[in-house]
Amino acid sequence: MSTKYILTNIEPELNATSDELADVLIQRLGLMPRKKGSTEKMHRVLIELYEKSKTATREKDPKKAIMAVEEMALHAGITRQTMYEYLRRWLELDLISKTSYIDPWNKVIIGYKLNGSTIEQAFERARRKVHLHLDETQKYVVELQKLLKNEKISDKISEKAAEKAMEKAAEMNQREDENTNENTHENTNREDLSAEHKQDV
Repeated sequence: MSTKYILTNIEPELNATSDELADVLIQRLGLMPRKKGSTEKMHRVLIELYEKSKTATREKDPKKAIMAVEEMALHAGITRQTMYEYLRRWLELDLISKTSYIDPWNKVIIGYKLNGSTIEQAFERARRKVHLHLDETQKYVVELQKLLKNEKISDKISEKAAEKAMEKAAEMNQREDENTNENTHENTNREDLSAEHKQDV
């Protein structure tokens, strides 16, 4: 499945709160639900991921940075299944990463964490991902430019070759016509001579 980046040009209001600014960030990165009205609280997931990351750093316990999808869904105000569907975009941007750990009861816990100890670090990864995409796109642009130029040159060469072939064919046809005319003229002369000879006899 191909990756899709949808960047939205939206700016925060003056004196925006942390909630409002987080919401703007989520929208600019294309992480809001496509369906309007699905949820207005997706930015809360980002804030909670950051809070967990801070706690993990402070307590030197990496497990505390991990958030289960059920908890993420709770903060976003959507179902667990819907949250799973939205997570794909977060992961594609490298804003978060999937991880797991074993709890005290030897149960494997799977969850997600911010891809860095701060939002800024996580965003830097997302920015790099988009830049890589644009850099790769630039290669295709350069290749397209070369192809268009080469195809134009090739078309001109083909046109010239076709023109030469047509000229050659025209010359050959002209020669054939001239030969035919000469043969016709010779045959006519022979017929005239033959008729004169018969009259003399």
